[in-house]
Amino acid sequence: MTDIYRVDVEITAPVFDTEVTARVADAIANIFPNADLEESHGEIRATAHSLEHLSDLLHRQEILDTARGEFFGNLEGDDTFTFALKKQAAFEDRVNFSVGESDELGEIAVRVRVQEPTLEEYVDHVAPPTEDGTPIEP
Repeated sequence: MTDIYRVDVEITAPVFDTEVTARVADAIANIFPNADLEESHGEIRATAHSLEHLSDLLHRQEILDTARGEFFGNLEGDDTFTFALKKQAAFEDRVNFSVGESDELGEIAVRVRVQEPTLEEYVDHVAPPTEDGTPIEP
């Protein structure tokens, strides 16, 4: 049986005068390849309905525990979580969570609203719990 996930992902990133808009768009597309991007003056907005590629990158980089901490540490109610990514790392096809003070180039801000299943089940799908750094199979 295939799991069905219904999520809405909103992505925003500032584009400063010193940046090339296409590079910021590429950074977003590297992490969210299925996102629909819209460019406006000084900002790129995107929407997606999956975090599958992000999940693949988290597994490959072996940062599942870090991701879970970010996701669960930034809850908005029962169905939404947020996180921020560094643009330069995303441009290089890597996930690097932006924590603490804002990066001088700004960050890629991500807001994920989970409609189905529960938020916790979806986070477990994207970044499963680990034991000694290895994902625990259900």
